[in-house]
Amino acid sequence: MALNALVFFFREVLDRPLDDLKFSHARRRDRLPVVLTRDEVERVLACMEGTYGLIGGLLYGTGMRVMEGLRLRVGDLDFGHGSILIRNGKGNKDRVVPLPKRYAEQLKAHLQNVEALHAQDLKAGVGAVYLPHALARKLPNAPREWIWQYVFPSSQLSQDPSSGQIRRHHLHESSLGRKIHRAASQAGIAKRITSHVLRHSFATHLLEAGYDIRTVQELLEHADVSTTMIYTHVLNRPGALPVKSPADF
Repeated sequence: MALNALVFFFREVLDRPLDDLKFSHARRRDRLPVVLTRDEVERVLACMEGTYGLIGGLLYGTGMRVMEGLRLRVGDLDFGHGSILIRNGKGNKDRVVPLPKRYAEQLKAHLQNVEALHAQDLKAGVGAVYLPHALARKLPNAPREWIWQYVFPSSQLSQDPSSGQIRRHHLHESSLGRKIHRAASQAGIAKRITSHVLRHSFATHLLEAGYDIRTVQELLEHADVSTTMIYTHVLNRPGALPVKSPADF
């Protein structure tokens, strides 16, 4: 963007086009993601309780991005088919990921508490959740309906700065990040742990289990399979077989 601005400035303002200059863009350095072993994932999740433990488990079990998990609506959960619909992901795309059976009952119990909280909000006259403007205009009653409520609502009501309405937003990503960082510390894992590490671990463990890289690509919503290929390097097997250290021959 800065380069384009300079080219525009020289061409349009100074009337000195830079047509004869050859620009080469710096290549972004590819960095291997931090990935936990299955045992490490279990240790981290064991140190997380309640709602945050459930969110952490779902992030690992589905490969969702942090904000995708926090923005889930009740109607996005399909217990009958064992799936979760992720709306408006990166690139404004929708996709379906598996709902882990391990967390199904815990998620149902959690929703009972959320529904009771929603009923309490409605009784107080503040039960309308945020919806995108076009959808809110098309479905004026939807903001108060149960299926549009956030699966992981905040414990506090807040004022929407754009409309002035009192709403219950979803949990904030920073609070989840702190919980995961603290859990990793309690588990004694000496790695740089962020919320995104659970997504990296999801992808790596699927490939480790033998799933096709195209399947993993679709679950992660990567536009290019080369992005997904980074996880094969984490596994130390960019080819068909893992590379064995000569020290272990």
